Amino acid sequence: MTAKHYIATFFLCLTTLVVQAQGTLYNESSTDPTIVTRATSYGIGVANVFDNYLSPQAYKGTELRLSRESIHATKWAPETWKAQTYFQGYMDYTSNRADNNHTVAAVTNWNYGLHRVLFQTAKFQVLAGGVADLNGGFIYNMRGGNNPANVRVHANLDASARLLWHTHIGSFPFLLRYQLNVPLVGLMFSPHYGQSYYEIFSLGDDKGVVKPTTPLSQPTLRSLLSVDFQIRKTTLRVGYVCDLQQAKLNGLKSHLYAHTLMVGFVKHLKKL
Repeated sequence: MTAKHYIATFFLCLTTLVVQAQGTLYNESSTDPTIVTRATSYGIGVANVFDNYLSPQAYKGTELRLSRESIHATKWAPETWKAQTYFQGYMDYTSNRADNNHTVAAVTNWNYGLHRVLFQTAKFQVLAGGVADLNGGFIYNMRGGNNPANVRVHANLDASARLLWHTHIGSFPFLLRYQLNVPLVGLMFSPHYGQSYYEIFSLGDDKGVVKPTTPLSQPTLRSLLSVDFQIRKTTLRVGYVCDLQQAKLNGLKSHLYAHTLMVGFVKHLKKL
């Protein structure tokens, strides 16, 4: 069977199971600050990695991703403001076009955001706000010579928007979600082109290795499209992550592109 057949079979099985779901799907629109919507998801997808500090070539391969999200109404304005904590970690194993060299990239990302409800009906909600976005990781080239690895450390303040749509197919409820984060300003660590880490950390030649970033030097976006639904008493989430990370600093260019299918579980917990 091809990958398309596996994906079609997967969604056919989900459709078969969903017909067992009944009732109302609880959702993250609650105005009770003691209710936390928490989701844990696991994903696999395709990755494209490029870093000309390590190689002039782009590398393509597979990504594994884990994410954990918590959302709740704020205590000080539960009707209009929602707090979101989002953690994800991902690892990419990629190969060059000739398939004679490989890279490994591993990155963790932590976000804390506040979103204000701008528009709301019984089934639809539009939120917008800001997100503190922290990132740390590395790219390792398995045949990189004197500079086999490059560190990726950066912090951003993102503009963020989130859309929620509660809908039904027959009597079966679904929650469709979309979120987009775009960095506005930040700081990023980057060596200069041709500069070794020995020069930076042993010789103290660290001038200009931490740079401010803007959408011009770091044209980046992260987006997540997902659907929540119930199978018996369990709420499942199936989603798609489009993660496009780019940077151009100190004569270096890099990107980490990923398109990832996510599957996970959603719980609604009450804080004591």
